[in-house]
Amino acid sequence: MEVFDENWQRALVLMAHPDDPEYGTALAVSRWTRQGKEVAYVLATAGEAGIETMAPAQAGPLREIEQRRAITHVGVQELEFLGLPDGRLEYGIELRRAFAAAIRRHRPDVVITLNFERTFGGVYRNSADHQAVGRAVLDAVSDAANSWIFPELTDPPHTEVQMIAVFADGAPTHCVQIEQQDIDAAIAALSEHREYLAALSPDSIEDQARAQVEMVLGEHLPARVGFRVYR
Repeated sequence: MEVFDENWQRALVLMAHPDDPEYGTALAVSRWTRQGKEVAYVLATAGEAGIETMAPAQAGPLREIEQRRAITHVGVQELEFLGLPDGRLEYGIELRRAFAAAIRRHRPDVVITLNFERTFGGVYRNSADHQAVGRAVLDAVSDAANSWIFPELTDPPHTEVQMIAVFADGAPTHCVQIEQQDIDAAIAALSEHREYLAALSPDSIEDQARAQVEMVLGEHLPARVGFRVYR
């Protein structure tokens, strides 16, 4: 893989749910914020349908709180929830418009999203929300730069996105080198999603978080995290 170009200042992470950034992207986010870069998170939903044993009205606000705690570990200052329905996101005009508006508001140099293939690694089924969000993000970058696709948007067009980076893509093209402090920060961030992780497994929260981050890093030395980059 090529080395990820870090000649930029502002990134926008556009993903579906609370905790999506913590499953690996946060490793790179920690590095970038330590460099003085600005990284904002915009999440399509509050993840309210993500805990089977908890009603959405209770789970949504709780998961938002957990996400707000998580970002403090990796230097993220801006976090926005779009309030779209968890588990029922559909690729289309409405999602493209919402993401184009977010890109115009935050005006990033780099846009980051999550794998939108049908599977992770050809083995694990990917959620319908992830698939819809990733596809819409790719299109929304162009939409945000065009005055005429969504003329109802009030913020001016944004034409300065240099690249779109997709985490957990099956064919990564670029890598970001990670240091131990980024690993520690990412584990701490994922550990903040305590109610969600507790619903997934009886293992301790910290053990789950560490195992997930270590799985992302694999056995690469030096530690690195991969992205598929679209220019």
